[in-house]
Amino acid sequence: MRALLSVYDKSGIVHLARGLAAAGWDLVSSGGTARAIAAEDIAVTDVAELTGAPAILGHRVMTLHPKVHGGLLADRDDPEHQADMAAHDISPIDLLVSNLYPFGSNPTAFSHGGSAGAVDLIDIGGPAMIRAAAKNHAHVAVVVDPADYGPVLAEVQTSGVVSETTRIALAAKAFATTAAYDTAIAAWFAADIGTGPPPEPADAEPAEPADLAVPADAATRPAADGGTDPLPSTLRITAGRDPIALRYGENPHQRAALYRTEGADPWWAHVTQHSGLALSYLNLYDADAAWLLAHDLARATGQVACAIVKHANPCGAAVASTAAEAYQAAFDCDPRSAFGGIVATSAPIDAATVDEMVAAAQADVVIAPGYDDGVIDALRAKRKNTRLLDAPAPTPDPLHVRPVTGGYLVQEPHRFVSPPESWRVVTTRQPTDPERADAALAFRLCGWVTSNSIVLVRGGVAWGIGAGQQNRVEAGQIATAKAAGRAAGGACASDAFFPFPDGIEAAAAAGVAVVVQPGRPDGSARDDEIIAKADELGLAMLFTGERHFLH
Repeated sequence: MRALLSVYDKSGIVHLARGLAAAGWDLVSSGGTARAIAAEDIAVTDVAELTGAPAILGHRVMTLHPKVHGGLLADRDDPEHQADMAAHDISPIDLLVSNLYPFGSNPTAFSHGGSAGAVDLIDIGGPAMIRAAAKNHAHVAVVVDPADYGPVLAEVQTSGVVSETTRIALAAKAFATTAAYDTAIAAWFAADIGTGPPPEPADAEPAEPADLAVPADAATRPAADGGTDPLPSTLRITAGRDPIALRYGENPHQRAALYRTEGADPWWAHVTQHSGLALSYLNLYDADAAWLLAHDLARATGQVACAIVKHANPCGAAVASTAAEAYQAAFDCDPRSAFGGIVATSAPIDAATVDEMVAAAQADVVIAPGYDDGVIDALRAKRKNTRLLDAPAPTPDPLHVRPVTGGYLVQEPHRFVSPPESWRVVTTRQPTDPERADAALAFRLCGWVTSNSIVLVRGGVAWGIGAGQQNRVEAGQIATAKAAGRAAGGACASDAFFPFPDGIEAAAAAGVAVVVQPGRPDGSARDDEIIAKADELGLAMLFTGERHFLH
């Protein structure tokens, strides 16, 4: 029995080689893998000795040889194949162990301006061998993941061979690996991003490079206006091979798992959980919304932000000078809805914040960039079932991808385009500086609330949030009821234009001093009715020129 070992990721390879050799297998290897095995006094034949040909073209050609590929591809049940092998002195290879250089591990660093280095990182020999062995899985086992070394070696030690069931499973993983690798390369060729190729590790060997793919290529194509369309001409999505099993999905009868998109570095991959049960599907979904919102508000205002999210919508949000003040204000927005919600703060949680939390309704999850000394123990003592997480700041995905039956809806990620200082005052009354600040926060929050949405803010606190209504009037009624007069003198924001004056009347009834809305996209005369109503009621009104629907 013969095994060919040629890997970039050498973790566990010596242990595997020693076990195979002890089981009587002949080992063939190349480059750094061969050196690592030989250094442990394990007998190994170099590929150059097997083929009779040295590595050439700077190691671009080393395993691309009939004695390698013939040994991997030969159908041992075919007499013609057997005759060819005998005629050309080709020995069969029973096991291939290979992983590839991680091309695209930093895809944003790639650029055709420095493409020579990146092109050198495109592995040819490795994928060719992997595909050959996987195609011939009836006779050859192929291992691309160090996690599979143990089970494969156990089978060899028990029965002397790798079972058919295992060979089929390994072949499936191998083809998934080469597909992901090709996706990364195709995405790089299609993209126009970054400033240069990634640095090559000092011990990297182009002939032995590892697997990777990217979430969706960043290809650009010509737009109708002659510019560049940021959406890809071809969408390639590859998720990680090792999903995290979740207890269930949105409901107990739905199975669920969390997949990490290849090439992505999401915040949740670096979470430290200090207490509580494993995160559920809805915990993760809502925590992502809360974490993104808290950091967005903190960046926009320069203050500490706290968001409390329930069913993907904020039920409370506030900015303040401390985490304790921001949390208490966010909780006070809607204490009933905050029970069982997700609390996210943009600043570390200190003892003062803990005091406020334990006096309030219990949250399912608390997520923060850190915790002061003793805080975690204090929270555990009072809120033992609350999941306490610390995590790095989130990085938004380059594209927003949503599945629909049979396909994907793809758009640029949600963002705020027009700065508040560019908004147009359309009423006789001018807003004061504090009213402008409330308007800016209210409109920003609207962008994070499902449509139709109305948000009432005063003093940095979202006292009333009306979310997800089929008409704007009822969204306003919900926001007004939740605010219960606490937004008087503040701002009312709408995610889209008010179609009729009754929306302005509802805002005035809530006691706000300023209304902020996109205005009609066509600037039609119907806006004049809205403006006239605001003037009649003594309100200031700002037009942003920017709609923020969210579904």
